[in-house]
Amino acid sequence: MKTIDELLAEGVKGKRVFVRADLNVPLDQGAITDDGRIRAVQPTIAKLAEAGARVVVASHLGRPKGAPEPAFSLAPAAARLGELLGTDVAFATDTVGESARATVAALADGQVAVIENLRFNAGETAKDDAERGAFADQLAELADIYVGDGFGAVHRKHASVFDLPARLPHAAGYLIATEVGVLKKLTDEVKRPYVVVLGGAKVSDKLAVIDQLLGKADRILIGGGMAYTFLKAQGHEVGISLLQEDQLEKVTEYMQRAKDTGVELVLPVDVLVSPEFPNLKTKAPADFETVAADAIPKTKEGLDIGPETRELYASKIADAETVFWNGPVGVFEHPDYAGGTTAIAQALVDSSAFTVVGGGDSAAAVRILGFDENAFGHISTGGGASLEYLEGKTLPGLAALEG
Repeated sequence: MKTIDELLAEGVKGKRVFVRADLNVPLDQGAITDDGRIRAVQPTIAKLAEAGARVVVASHLGRPKGAPEPAFSLAPAAARLGELLGTDVAFATDTVGESARATVAALADGQVAVIENLRFNAGETAKDDAERGAFADQLAELADIYVGDGFGAVHRKHASVFDLPARLPHAAGYLIATEVGVLKKLTDEVKRPYVVVLGGAKVSDKLAVIDQLLGKADRILIGGGMAYTFLKAQGHEVGISLLQEDQLEKVTEYMQRAKDTGVELVLPVDVLVSPEFPNLKTKAPADFETVAADAIPKTKEGLDIGPETRELYASKIADAETVFWNGPVGVFEHPDYAGGTTAIAQALVDSSAFTVVGGGDSAAAVRILGFDENAFGHISTGGGASLEYLEGKTLPGLAALEG
């Protein structure tokens, strides 16, 4: 995989460099609530601009259905990128149309432009190779060189991620190089004890990674909505908690495998329960109580790990040499149920281990809860991509850059 430093050594002055970034930031009525992904790609864009490249930045945002949707415009992300770079960033109001062509043509050496959301064009995500390839051909007309730096999208076989690199000289940006280096420390170069914390809503989202980690991790700590499927598999009542009954057999199998292979699989011992899900908009005080994990009332829902579990999990993290965390362990968006996720984050901060926060909601949580990003070994920009890498899958975007 060619590095951006090798590309820069060859010279990019005056060249149109297409940077596939991941600017898929959360928005609240058009306002960015977490700019972490923009800041993560900034070094690559800044370095190319300093070297005199004419930088064309592209990304997706959200899940529009192949046509323009104003709510998913990249305009706010382009404005924020300009603020971070300290320079004006041009914005094209389409992907490969008249605005994009004119905006790119107007760039001078060292200037940066962002084109509109790639998923406003159906060719970006098309299953049909020819349709996807046709869109990649149009994107290729905007550039001389391709730089892949959208790690959060490398697990997608999309036109700008997989097909476009085959049409242009290409290299990996700083973010992708960093992410891959970190993931190797979680797969090929692991220091032990290796502790994995898995949360989030659905156990089905994590089955494949659990399958792989049962042969690699020393301890797996389970939290979030997915924990209730494990508790149910143990024969416990989980009330109206999130439950995937179709996964009970698989979860039971994994618990037995963990026992047989000596992997410590740790489940909550107490949880916060409520008769209803909290209002995340008003954040009004919730009606909750703490109960033992094997004593959840039939009419209540588990929404966070309890204080005993927080202490237990912190103790399981304390002596680790490597920690990977993916998925909040409670409804952290509400203050009454943020304690568990806060405790996990604090345990990572307090640890002397190499700590990795695995993107997605976990990365958003540490920022929203006020933690210093520099207190962690690495905060990934790609939750799904990180998990698929750990599952041992070939990621299309990385394969394309290696080609």
